[in-house]
Amino acid sequence: MCSSFAKPTHGEVITATQRWLERAVIGLNLCPFAKTVHAKRQVRYAVSSAQTSDAVLDDLERELRTLVAAKPENVDTTLLILPYALAKFTDFADFLDLVEIALKVQGLTGVIQVASFHPQYQFADTEINDISNFTNRSPYPVLHLLREESLARAIQAFPDTAAIYEQNMATLRTLGLAGWLALGLNAPDVP
Repeated sequence: MCSSFAKPTHGEVITATQRWLERAVIGLNLCPFAKTVHAKRQVRYAVSSAQTSDAVLDDLERELRTLVAAKPENVDTTLLILPYALAKFTDFADFLDLVEIALKVQGLTGVIQVASFHPQYQFADTEINDISNFTNRSPYPVLHLLREESLARAIQAFPDTAAIYEQNMATLRTLGLAGWLALGLNAPDVP
């Protein structure tokens, strides 16, 4: 994902991730819950310097503790961004098993939920450029740490969560691959 010549700075990583959040996640309304926490500046952008799975796991555990310790009105959700690790989607997908173990070990199952995003995200039984994959495509690998309590409140305000997926598919089919690429969401060093 990153070129071997220059690694992106943390500032560049955050800027690319914020652009994705604003243009795709919020701009296309892929997650109707994101706009509020973004507008209230309750999203923590944590850039991991990790280059190995073990180091990513350490950063994840630290960010889980940080999120739980924070007041929700200050930090309601965290985007742990991994610009230097898990560049291959298969490695990232395998790592998600460790995420679930970390939640259990820290006693956070049912407290924190983790959503996953990756530049090469691919749902099972889809082709690589199937537009449905783009609902989970981000400039860099991202672990989105969500408070279950906040998610439950958001779902109460929008009880038909199945409609979100259906609306996202309709939006992306209308937009098409060319429309997605026109949003300019790739990280600076990702073609």
